[in-house]
Amino acid sequence: MNLDSIKMFCLVVDEGSISKAARLNFVSQPAVTRQIRQLEEQYGAKLFERTAGKLTLSVAGEVLYPYAKEIVQYSKRSFEAIQEVTANQETVLNVGASSTIGEYLLPGLLGNFSKNYPELKFSLSIGNTPNILSKLENYDIDIAFVEGAVENEEFITEKFTDDELILVTSSQHRWKNKGKINIEELPEEKMIWRESDSGTRQIVENSLQEYGVLEKINSAMELGSYQSIKSAVEADLGVSILPKLTVAKELKYGILHELKVQNFNISRDLWMVQKSNRFKKTGLKDFINFIRSYY
Repeated sequence: MNLDSIKMFCLVVDEGSISKAARLNFVSQPAVTRQIRQLEEQYGAKLFERTAGKLTLSVAGEVLYPYAKEIVQYSKRSFEAIQEVTANQETVLNVGASSTIGEYLLPGLLGNFSKNYPELKFSLSIGNTPNILSKLENYDIDIAFVEGAVENEEFITEKFTDDELILVTSSQHRWKNKGKINIEELPEEKMIWRESDSGTRQIVENSLQEYGVLEKINSAMELGSYQSIKSAVEADLGVSILPKLTVAKELKYGILHELKVQNFNISRDLWMVQKSNRFKKTGLKDFINFIRSYY
């Protein structure tokens, strides 16, 4: 079996065209076509169909693709393992995380882990949950940490902690001396939201809907990042319900104020996600055990 042909087959599938695969690999289109034909001759089956000018996988191609991805990945892993043994290459764990975890939680964890494992290096990718899980599916990362739902049954999912969502106000807000408020008081203030398709916002809205107050709440604005929301709340432009992870520093230094809401508690699960692999990268098992013991 020609590994280069397998790699090219995967690249054509991932890019959706022979021309794009050729450009990325700095070869001609006929050269790519020859490699695909060699594979088709090996397997005795047509791997692609072309309908209305669009290249799509045949039934045989769909069957081959996941195996081909694993062949390419294990080839890469085997090379990395030998390089580690011969001390020609340092071990790099590729970690993916959704925004909240990647920006507010993982940096500290990676720092603590690295104190005991200084020989391991990390590459951290941050994105939304679907994007990070796609990277895990395609073997671009070794492990993922996400707060959204994980529906792919092929993944190994494990809850490693949870994150409370809390009401925050400015340090000078008129409610600052209150120990807590009733949920019915919330519509007295304007709410600063994340964008409408945010997973955090959907969780908050669903909870407020259950208490019958969502429709009564006035919206001050929608902002696209936690940092911009925190700045708006600090400027007393409204209040917000945010993951506690994202405001830990502001609460510590008195920049923002946490206000309890009577009988109103929201939290979300945070997940550690792996793809089943026969051979785990050096250090990954130690990192997973560290996360488990930490929480």
